[in-house]
Amino acid sequence: MAKYLVIVESPAKVKTVKKFLGSNYEVAASQGHVRDLPRSVLGIDVEHDFEPRYITIRGKGDILANLRKEVKKAEKVYLATDPDREGEAISWHLLYALKLENKKVYRITFNEITKTAVKESLKNAREINMDLVDAQQARRCLDRMVGYKISPVLWAKVKRGLSAGRVQSVALRIICDREEEIAAFIPEEYWTLDAFLKVEGEKKPLTAKYYGSDGEKRTIASREEMEQIKKELAGAEYRIASVKTGERVKKAPLPFTTSTLQQEASKVLNFSTQKTMRLAQQLYEGVEIKGSGTTGIITYLRTDSTRISDEAEASARAYITEKYGEEYAAAAEQEKKSDNKKIQDAHEAIRPTDISRLPLDIKDSLSRDQFKLYQLIWKRFAASRMAAAVYETTSVKIDAGKHRFTVAASKLKFDGFMSVYTQEEDKEEENTLIRGITENTKLTLSSLEEKQHFTQPAPHYTEASLVRAMEELGIGRPSTYAPTITTILARRYIVKENKNLYVTELGEVVNNMMKEAFPSIVDVNFTATMEALLDAVEEGNVKWKTVLENFYPDLQEAVEKAEKELAEVEIADELSDEFCEFCGRQMVIKYGPHGRFLACPGFPDCRNTKPYFEKIGVACPKCGKDIVLKKTKKGRKYYGCIDNPDCDFMVWQKPVDVKCDRCGAIMLQKGNKLVCSDEACGFVRDMPKEAVQES
Repeated sequence: MAKYLVIVESPAKVKTVKKFLGSNYEVAASQGHVRDLPRSVLGIDVEHDFEPRYITIRGKGDILANLRKEVKKAEKVYLATDPDREGEAISWHLLYALKLENKKVYRITFNEITKTAVKESLKNAREINMDLVDAQQARRCLDRMVGYKISPVLWAKVKRGLSAGRVQSVALRIICDREEEIAAFIPEEYWTLDAFLKVEGEKKPLTAKYYGSDGEKRTIASREEMEQIKKELAGAEYRIASVKTGERVKKAPLPFTTSTLQQEASKVLNFSTQKTMRLAQQLYEGVEIKGSGTTGIITYLRTDSTRISDEAEASARAYITEKYGEEYAAAAEQEKKSDNKKIQDAHEAIRPTDISRLPLDIKDSLSRDQFKLYQLIWKRFAASRMAAAVYETTSVKIDAGKHRFTVAASKLKFDGFMSVYTQEEDKEEENTLIRGITENTKLTLSSLEEKQHFTQPAPHYTEASLVRAMEELGIGRPSTYAPTITTILARRYIVKENKNLYVTELGEVVNNMMKEAFPSIVDVNFTATMEALLDAVEEGNVKWKTVLENFYPDLQEAVEKAEKELAEVEIADELSDEFCEFCGRQMVIKYGPHGRFLACPGFPDCRNTKPYFEKIGVACPKCGKDIVLKKTKKGRKYYGCIDNPDCDFMVWQKPVDVKCDRCGAIMLQKGNKLVCSDEACGFVRDMPKEAVQES
């Protein structure tokens, strides 16, 4: 009969952990949280020291009943939930839900589900860390306060079913700010000039890029400047001013954290953050490996640490030395970037539990996506323990009169970590033409090639770049990145098209309202400060209820003010200039989950609805009919002809009833500037004052 009970979170872990323990141990799963705040009310007694009221989560009664039966049989109970704040809180809730106060109860954690780690955790059993629990309680209560106090204001202002969140609202604002930056961006013209030079004894020409004049770097800003430079280059002799050779060292990458894994999986594998975390969870909890049974093949997946255990370090060094040679093993442990506010729970980086378990060896035991992710994690970890790559570099300066051109090339001298792991930016083309060039090499101009370019705005956020931005700004933590993005996508505040994230009309309405009524909630610095306070609670330096006491009064005051002031500007149904073809009533503009639409005010007698297209008072340059504001299927705004599909005119920026002074094309509004819709023209002018005031 089992004397000891080990309680883990996930049923998938039960098999993995059970096989490492003897017959004296029984392993059972809580299946995540068993207690939480009630869904129907705030659940925090703000009048009595902000005491939370926890209840058993619906559907967890049977699970708890079964666990209680197992508890009765056991001499000792080991709570082995995940090794982070959330896991610590689940163990604490289990302590009370299972009435374990008078039992021998121990908290154990393991960063990887391997025999060594599980056995070691039993030797290092401890009490529940209440600082970790309190940090999680503070986060849960803060999130509940924001969600339950602000969401009803959104329901009254826009529509039911919307939500606000302490982290999600800031993430939405970050995306909205980027969209505004892109919309207001004015492209600036610049030119590049390449010289194709015939090298003595070579068939293929050498391509040199224009650098500047009189020894200084110069940007060519206009066609006029370009023509002047070409005039000065006419008949000039091209001669080599200097040839410099050197070495460039490229350091091995650090092993994955949650954030960098999500970013790289998005970039390389095209996985969403949610998918990456789901697959990583499976690899951590255990997969059925032929010949080995259920095995956890990566370490814990929620971490912002790049630390590696001494055992893993030694194992990796031995493997790399044997497979690649002594020179490929890193000379010393890489320095860790730990300027982060707090390394979450002193975890390790994400790595394989056994570096000798090669991806190809277990490919048949994994799903296609599991294999791809495991291979990415394995390669990154192996690379992180390897020597730097070394490039041989050559830089050539070529003078033509007072103007200078340059050619640069690099050749891989020692591949180091790149023998197992390369990123897009590592792939450099070798220019073999400049290998034998000296200052005496004769050059003859074959041709000059000029190109016009325009500066580009900052790119739209992708899931990967949003995670990076949130991490850099200190918004959220490893466990919150994926759920935050999933939530704002599910609420249709943003949509995803070809990896890019775009704000919908609904997202703009919610963001503007949050900025107006709850500026501190959507303030990046304020939210980052709150995260730092939660870390201070975890470290035992701040009491968790003090955080709530300081936060709640300001929130309540802002909610009360918003309820009064925003109620005054509640939008009534706006009359359109369309009439219902069934009953003749003047149709009204309504808000739905996907934005505005036209509806007959005779509902429920008349249920006629149709798409709403907002006319902007500008005629289509192709057919003369109205240009209207439209949205793509996924909710992104654009401007197109009302006569689509017969007329295909469309632009992303708002057109204005002004023609370009230079080419006569329609002008587009970007911030307080007007830009020609023909990019090749590039004409820009200030917006008329009356138009600025109207906008």
